Amino acid sequence: MEPGFENAGATAEALIGSWGFIPHPSTAELAASVGYDFVVVDAEHSPMSDETVAEMLRAIDAANGDAETMVRVADDDPTTLQRTLDLGPDAILVPMVDTPEQAERIVRAVRYPPSGSRGIGPARSTGYSLSLAEAVEANDDAFALHVQLESEQAIDNAAEIAAVDGIDGVFVGPMDLSLSMGQLGEYDTDRFQNAVDRALAAARENDVAIGTLATDATEREQRLAWGVDYLVAGIDLLYVVDGATEALAHSRELLEEQ
Repeated sequence: MEPGFENAGATAEALIGSWGFIPHPSTAELAASVGYDFVVVDAEHSPMSDETVAEMLRAIDAANGDAETMVRVADDDPTTLQRTLDLGPDAILVPMVDTPEQAERIVRAVRYPPSGSRGIGPARSTGYSLSLAEAVEANDDAFALHVQLESEQAIDNAAEIAAVDGIDGVFVGPMDLSLSMGQLGEYDTDRFQNAVDRALAAARENDVAIGTLATDATEREQRLAWGVDYLVAGIDLLYVVDGATEALAHSRELLEEQ
């Protein structure tokens, strides 16, 4: 069975990916070239345009044909969802999904009629009009739809959200989840771990994939131990921060030794 979002949760090993926050195709190309299973393009918090997202997707595809692409969209507005899907990613990740009703609206927005309301056009997802019929036939089987659980309300509704037909996966957003609890970054508390356990149970109960994010070695070890199906192992911007900080500190140490 080939690794990928289509089979996430059905393979023995978790998929390992990288998060693309820097809005430039070269960093996305580099991440794919390293050998990650997937690269997330962050269009929510990063100041990138649709054109930049498209170029990053092309760069990932060109660098590593086996690496899959996921776009974290800015919001759940149907126009945002449609414009992003037109770019042809392998998966989309919708932030701040708190209720099953919201999840159902999202599913309708990403499906073509008669099961949804998505329009069709001569975009990358349809081969620039060369494969319109094939795109309609594939409908939402052409991509994976994942939603983020980032609040206690989302955790309370996790089982119902995961049960919505058309939801392929859920993603635990550790930072925002801990923030919603009033304990930003406190990931070792019983309260936080209980929320994670409930999200994992909801995913398993409904046979959908579950993923999360780590930003350092300790978090990678802890979060793979949760038993997630896919892990974002780091963020490109933080790779730069870590490298720059280490180089500066080392250089100053050398100066002090002279």
